[in-house]
Amino acid sequence: MTGLRQPASPKRTLRRPDDRAIDTPDRRVFRSLANVGIAENPCLKRMTSAPNATDAAVIRAFAGIPALLEQAPALIFCGRTLDCECLLGPIDHPFHVSIRGGRIIDLMPTPFPMRPWRFSYRASPAAWAEYWQPLPRPGWHDLLALTKREEATLEGDLYPFMAHLQYFKDVLALPRIHEFAVPA
Repeated sequence: MTGLRQPASPKRTLRRPDDRAIDTPDRRVFRSLANVGIAENPCLKRMTSAPNATDAAVIRAFAGIPALLEQAPALIFCGRTLDCECLLGPIDHPFHVSIRGGRIIDLMPTPFPMRPWRFSYRASPAAWAEYWQPLPRPGWHDLLALTKREEATLEGDLYPFMAHLQYFKDVLALPRIHEFAVPA
């Protein structure tokens, strides 16, 4: 008889996450495969760095974006249908951003207790500094180009980000228009 399924054997179990053993001289440590890529991802190691003057300048620039947005009524009009909570900014110090009707109504630096967000766009401080240059080099000129270069990460529910992509590109480029400068 073809097409009939055989009953599952009692020995058969549901698939469990695969574990890897990491041998060290004195002990054996187990990690889930899902966590192995996080710790050993060279992209994430490259994006995190020691704080310096560039980090402080990028954080100041992000803190000033709401005031710059209030000076751009056409940009607020473009995002009039956007209502979301997101994480934006540098990898190590992102900001929790609340957007209502195209306006940034709350910009809170992390860490914060259990605030939900729909998506996250974070990049290294060096990537933001390059992105905000008056004429950025190719590959550093666009948010999606930064993700392709693995200098930025985009996570979570991408629908609000992609549906309002031009709005986010323009809002996050505001420090470029207002002459972002990195102290020497």
